[in-house]
Amino acid sequence: MRVLSVFGTRPEVIKLAPVIHALQRRGLEVILCASGQHREMLDQMLEAFSLRLDFDLNVMQANQSSLDVAGRIFAKLPSVIEATRPDWLVVQGDTTTVVAAAWVGYHSRVPIAHVEAGLRTTDKFQPFPEEMNRRLTSVLADIHFAPTVLAERNLLGEGVDSGRVFVTGNPVVDAVKAILDAPVEWSDPRLHELKGRIVLITVHRRESFGLPLEEICGAISDLLDEHPHLTAVWPVHPNPAVHDVVTRLLQRTPRIILTKPLYYPAFVHLMQRAQLILSDSGGVQEEAATVGTPVLVLRKNTERPEAVESGWAELIGTSRSTIVKKASLWLAECKKQQLARCSNPFGDGRSGERIAELLATQAVRLTRVAEIAKD
Repeated sequence: MRVLSVFGTRPEVIKLAPVIHALQRRGLEVILCASGQHREMLDQMLEAFSLRLDFDLNVMQANQSSLDVAGRIFAKLPSVIEATRPDWLVVQGDTTTVVAAAWVGYHSRVPIAHVEAGLRTTDKFQPFPEEMNRRLTSVLADIHFAPTVLAERNLLGEGVDSGRVFVTGNPVVDAVKAILDAPVEWSDPRLHELKGRIVLITVHRRESFGLPLEEICGAISDLLDEHPHLTAVWPVHPNPAVHDVVTRLLQRTPRIILTKPLYYPAFVHLMQRAQLILSDSGGVQEEAATVGTPVLVLRKNTERPEAVESGWAELIGTSRSTIVKKASLWLAECKKQQLARCSNPFGDGRSGERIAELLATQAVRLTRVAEIAKD
């Protein structure tokens, strides 16, 4: 079997790395193709997980839209598929790269395997455009690796054949556990010297731009005023819609450290050191449960309700007063210590091996699916 894996962003590399390494250990030929949707952050991840590209579409341009990215992938990926003739195309998650690559794979009659399949909010604009990216990918995919039973249930409810859905856990747990087992290097000395209680913030989603982001910044300022022994760390997303607002509103605030996006191993260790995380990220909800730090989700809904149901997360939106009130409560309750013995709903750290085994040991059955797709 020859497997072509296409990815474009930092989270995709994080979650595909355990799968790629497991496939390689089994002797399968794995071809790595980056769209380059997020250039600098993507390159950091490749280095962190010792991955070497075979193809780089290099689609990133300044001020690009999702449609711009998709259009350039449509133009460049077919020649990669023609040159490599893969038996399977493996994609992960819900980015523009995922749905565009899946669409090209479909037109090229290459069977598609979707890692982290079945996540849903049921609101096509929340989050935008990720919710429709993953739904459309599910329509195009031939095999679905669902991270949880709930994700499996979502797919079956949409009419996906049960014989094509496998619950594997989420390989992000594999990646995070491996990083926590290794020493960390702090490129920023301010992070190396951190003491006391830490709150970690990340914001990057489009629905957070504008007034919601201003509310979040105001909440962080208020929170630090109310808690004189608290330090905030915010690795600021490079998108000007985030970076310029955060810098303008918070750069003079005492006891806040604004950094560039961190090297992923450092970010994972910082999540573990933090007392509380505030984030609009989907992946952070999984990572938080894995490192053992609770997260307040700065969104109206989530495609990962397992995080909320297990107690590791709570949806609170972006209201300034609500953020301050809930964060203060969780800090006072020592929520992190309360959750110390709670299980991780996203897996046990062996998801990459499960996915590799399914692709390798069921090769005969999957090849039949592939042959049907090509006929």
